[in-house]
Amino acid sequence: MMDPITITACVSGATAALNTVKQMISAGRDLESCIGDVSRWMKMASDVDQAVKQTKNPPLFKKLLAAGSVEEEALHAYAAKKKLESQRQELKNFLNMSYGPQAWADLIQLEGRIRKQRQEAIYKQQEKRRQILEGIAIFILVSLSGGLLCLIVWLAVNR
Repeated sequence: MMDPITITACVSGATAALNTVKQMISAGRDLESCIGDVSRWMKMASDVDQAVKQTKNPPLFKKLLAAGSVEEEALHAYAAKKKLESQRQELKNFLNMSYGPQAWADLIQLEGRIRKQRQEAIYKQQEKRRQILEGIAIFILVSLSGGLLCLIVWLAVNR
């Protein structure tokens, strides 16, 4: 799960990428020369979207041990999502005015490919890592509880 600092960094990175794209297009550059910055904006937007999804299903121990933190992260993620929705509309309007509606359609196709790649590569790996860590933590907790129970039984028998 992304912490508020990481979410803020994603929004800052997306804002910087958007500003760079707008400056390059205003200076007469074609869309292809800006594609790296557009791609960077999309990656940041994808990361924030993933953070929003993760706030809906936080890790078990985070729910138990840091409940207030979960709500705080959810609020940061939601605010970041709204900011990026505004940026998305701004980018759409800017591209439509500069290159016509087909530019936005092409961009949406690119975004779909980028999101799919990131989900396959990064997000699934993060989810697997989270599940493994939760499994290990549950195993340790059950082992400690079992050991404590055995100790109590042994002390009761040997009294």
